Amino acid sequence: MHTKTSFVISWLAISVLVGCSEQEASKFEPPTGSPEIVAVEELASDFTLADTSTSAGKIYTNNCASCHEQGLHRAPHRAMLLLMSPDSIYRALAEGVMQSQSESLSDEDKVAVSEFLGGGKIGDMTASPEPAQCKDKSNQFDYNEPPVFQGWGLTQASTHSIPAETAGLNKKNIASLKLKWAFAFPGALRTRSQPALAGGAIYVGSHGGTVYAFDRETGCARWTFAASAEVRTGIVISPWDEGDKSAEPMAYFGDLIGNLYALNAITGALKWRARPDEHPTTTLTGTPSLHQGVLYVPVSSLEVVPAAEPDYECCHFRGSVVAYNARTGEQKWQGFTIPEKSTAKTLNAAGTQNYGPSGAPVWNSPAIDVKRNQLTIGTGENYSSPASGESDAVIAFDLTTGNVNWVYQATTGDAWNTACGRKDDTNCPTEDGPDFDFGAGTLLAEDLDGIDYVIGGQKSGVVHAIDPDTGKVVWQTKVGRGGIHAGVYFGMATDQGRLFVPISDTPDGREYLEPARPGMYALDLRNGEYIWESPAEDICREDQQYCQPGYPAAITVIDQIVIAGSNDGHLRIFDVETGQILWDLDTAIEFDSLGGGKAKGGSFGGGAAPIAFKSQLIVNSGYGFAGKMPGNALLVFEAK
Repeated sequence: MHTKTSFVISWLAISVLVGCSEQEASKFEPPTGSPEIVAVEELASDFTLADTSTSAGKIYTNNCASCHEQGLHRAPHRAMLLLMSPDSIYRALAEGVMQSQSESLSDEDKVAVSEFLGGGKIGDMTASPEPAQCKDKSNQFDYNEPPVFQGWGLTQASTHSIPAETAGLNKKNIASLKLKWAFAFPGALRTRSQPALAGGAIYVGSHGGTVYAFDRETGCARWTFAASAEVRTGIVISPWDEGDKSAEPMAYFGDLIGNLYALNAITGALKWRARPDEHPTTTLTGTPSLHQGVLYVPVSSLEVVPAAEPDYECCHFRGSVVAYNARTGEQKWQGFTIPEKSTAKTLNAAGTQNYGPSGAPVWNSPAIDVKRNQLTIGTGENYSSPASGESDAVIAFDLTTGNVNWVYQATTGDAWNTACGRKDDTNCPTEDGPDFDFGAGTLLAEDLDGIDYVIGGQKSGVVHAIDPDTGKVVWQTKVGRGGIHAGVYFGMATDQGRLFVPISDTPDGREYLEPARPGMYALDLRNGEYIWESPAEDICREDQQYCQPGYPAAITVIDQIVIAGSNDGHLRIFDVETGQILWDLDTAIEFDSLGGGKAKGGSFGGGAAPIAFKSQLIVNSGYGFAGKMPGNALLVFEAK
């Protein structure tokens, strides 16, 4: 049994089956069986495209398949449509981006196609009220509050650190944290978009594809914007001079089917839209980085999913970083992770032409090294043979040209796609690798001696400290056991010569020689040695499905404290000196939501780190993905 299949398939099994454009989530129906380990064989049966011989399937075949199954640029592959709901598909056909293409279809046909692709009935979604619209003072943009955080990593170096005076939180007042307001994202199973703060607003994306600008104090919505699919990235707000009422700040983000957006941050009006890569399985998961008027966008793909089919010509996609003029949307350069385009290699056993090299996607956000005029990213596995020297690697790009300065490869020979481990593994690469992605973003860190490092955390459980000038490894520490949902999953943090490492290490059906080590760990940046260890305690109840110990989500450090969300739904605050847990809140419960209804918390996961500002703590809770507890809660706490 191959392991990564359980990751991808379990994700698809609990994700909504899907459409052509806009997205919302449908009702969560967890699979039966063990919440801890779901066998590949069981999950593989869920990864099945709907039968095209039905009447609805024939409508799809005659009207849609020529675009969505033939690799047409800008048309998401049918496998990508697994990420969307019947309601979203119908909206796209009836009044959205697919309206012109569906003019020949009756409304009855549109409903049939939507439900055929979506695997359910329109209207089956769990509904939550939308937030009230802001009025009067709460609707006013505050020009005296420019953004203090820079993108996903909060600093240009992606340190995930916040000064105590900015956060307004410390060891003395965290005990007074109380819930100020909560919001239930309508129809959501997961909350993966890291909140951004500026102008008195909280900007955040959602599973349903709506981007919200909430008034930070009241929770009313100043504006909303409907993207074409789930917005998993954080929202990047462009800076302005404090008090400058002539400023026109922008909001930047990407969606799950590969679209990049630039909005007016004050009004929510669309300024420009782009597609960083034309491959039909392109997805944007890492938050862009903004520096001196240039937007740097990491690009990934889900080509590993259609690659499971023996007749799919696997594979063509190459990961990249694309640089844009942030104001106009003009592309400046595209730097690929793999330098050469994929070319025809061999025929598979079914007689289908295979291509390579491919893959090395960029799931995470770039870290900007101003001193060296470069950015660094981490890459994932290759999708097809041959495995290249750029997969499972940290790569440095020149900020000005997009040229590659250096490549540090952590794991060689890692080529994998979802054909591996299936009964029909025709398209599995020869290497059948372990899939040890750098899912977590790189960060730039300085030790107590003033020496700089690029730090990369890998799903293997290994932390790598790399010389930023040469790309040579300085030290390595294996912190976690590693695995397909394990190791360093989404992000670390650094401050005052220390590196804080969250480890997930959840069960995945694989047998390991080493024991799992879920928990929080602090390392000395000078040598990678442990300062303290705080193993995660298993406190999950027997009746609590998909609950596990461990810390897969991105974390935040604030001078004296480290804030981290767990697989078990708990939000915890650690002492940076000792690792002692100072504050612990179970969020896997129901909260009264603004506008009525209930917000349900769940597991923490993804690149959405806790954000603290002016004594408020803002977090997302819920991660219905890869066997974790679903939820739809945006929670805003405040300390006295």
